[in-house]
Amino acid sequence: MAVRRVVPNVQSEVVRESQEFYGLLGFEEVMNHGWIVTLASPSRPAAQVSLMTSDKTAPVTPDMSVEVDDVDAAYEVMRVSGADIVHPLQDEEWGVRRFFVRDPNGRVVNVLGHR
Repeated sequence: MAVRRVVPNVQSEVVRESQEFYGLLGFEEVMNHGWIVTLASPSRPAAQVSLMTSDKTAPVTPDMSVEVDDVDAAYEVMRVSGADIVHPLQDEEWGVRRFFVRDPNGRVVNVLGHR
């Protein structure tokens, strides 16, 4: 299993203002689902930040997203380790397969793979 990218998720009630703020640093919108907007650096597309009002299908808003090349293997590793799975492994309508797990600091990590 390999990590492809890590993206901080900023929960925001002022997404437009937050988008303008990060735009001052050079970030540009690369995805917008209404409830989540992802911004990326044009010169380094893997450098990203997501702005999220709340998660569309999960009971909590994740603090970060980690994209892996094999989300099923990542899920199995976390499950077997006894980690706190806070959102089950599932396919989402926007083309990802994901689950949420709580890290030892209480942070919620969205672990995902694109289908």
